[in-house]
Amino acid sequence: MTSLFDNGNDRPLAERLRPSTLGEVVGQEHLLAPDAPLGRMLAAGRMASVILWGPPGCGKTTIARLLAERVGLEFEPLSAVFSGVADLRKVFEAARKRREAGRGTLLFVDEIHRFNRAQQDGFLPYVEDGTVVLVGATTENPSFELNGALLSRMQVLVLHRLDEAALEGLLVRAETVLGHALPLDPDARAALKATADGDGRFLLNLAEELAMLPPEPPLDPAALARAISRRAPAYDKDREGHYNLISALHKSLRGSDTDAALYWMARMLAGGEDPLFIARRLTRFAVEDIGLADPNAVVQALAAWDVYERLGSPEGELALAQLVIYLGTAPKSNAAYMAYKGAVKAAGETGSLMPPPHILNAPTRLMKELGYGRGYQYDHDTAEGFSGQNYFPEGMARRRFYRPVERGFEREIVKRLAYWDRLRQRNEGEGE
Repeated sequence: MTSLFDNGNDRPLAERLRPSTLGEVVGQEHLLAPDAPLGRMLAAGRMASVILWGPPGCGKTTIARLLAERVGLEFEPLSAVFSGVADLRKVFEAARKRREAGRGTLLFVDEIHRFNRAQQDGFLPYVEDGTVVLVGATTENPSFELNGALLSRMQVLVLHRLDEAALEGLLVRAETVLGHALPLDPDARAALKATADGDGRFLLNLAEELAMLPPEPPLDPAALARAISRRAPAYDKDREGHYNLISALHKSLRGSDTDAALYWMARMLAGGEDPLFIARRLTRFAVEDIGLADPNAVVQALAAWDVYERLGSPEGELALAQLVIYLGTAPKSNAAYMAYKGAVKAAGETGSLMPPPHILNAPTRLMKELGYGRGYQYDHDTAEGFSGQNYFPEGMARRRFYRPVERGFEREIVKRLAYWDRLRQRNEGEGE
């Protein structure tokens, strides 16, 4: 077994520091502690099929290899990027023969989400009969990328991105192997860990690059930025990161936390998100979560959208930032949104009820004979400009879908609705 502090200089630093025991794995104590899911499996001396879901560089491959060693299983690694059906058949056949000889197999499939649905189905019989213990690794949300049948036979374990303490622990180990400290001042050391963005492998690759620099003078953050190639934040605008960050932006706005909303929008833009997607989502927010509490919100949203399309990047992003500030500080109401949902539900429940005849036009003699338009009162001819007639279908009780809140402009709408209600009640009383 390779020692943690292997000083063989012919291999990359990240490989030389790869843990040789599960106790050396950092940042995943919630899975590996004695009372955690993997800890309990190991204590029982058995291994179930699992999906390891987590960001790059958090230790998925290392954990799988060490699990196989701990429970005495043959470790068979495959990458879904480079493997196909023929490779899987060879592995399954070898695992079958191994099982007949009394030995088990842990099949580790990296980036398992890359296999298509039919290929994923191919795992099922071998997982079910115990030919292999399947450990799949993925950076993508398994509920989106993996077959339900496969997921039902496996436990999904979520690995965390490495936090500041875990990354610092890796840097200390690296410096121990290298035999000297990295040429960084405290601020640059913090900036290095921030640049790694929770990816331990990336951090160690940067550390190996920095170890070749002179020990003096130590780098400050500006010098560090010049010395290394800063990578883009982890964000896949076609997958779960896209949905997570837009959800964070939307909910921050709903919670009137303008600063948090600005941060999430900046994260999305830094990750390469299409600004027009953000503009569309902000416009949706204006009508869904602000509505008539501030009727100007949707006007501001459309204006910001238009400004971005006219200016482009980077100037146009300022219009989106201005819109985020406006929406974040505006009064909130979903009353119009809920009113529409209620009306849609009622329409589905009541089917094809006809409008009351008195509000139907009667362009033909037959329609007049059937009573279309009979008794209709032209509202503008009444003293208040309000007849109070019934406009719901006959046989359907009057419903109140729209319930404005006492915030923003909807406070004025509350007064208007109360006025019409009083007139309606008065007219109904006079008609009795």
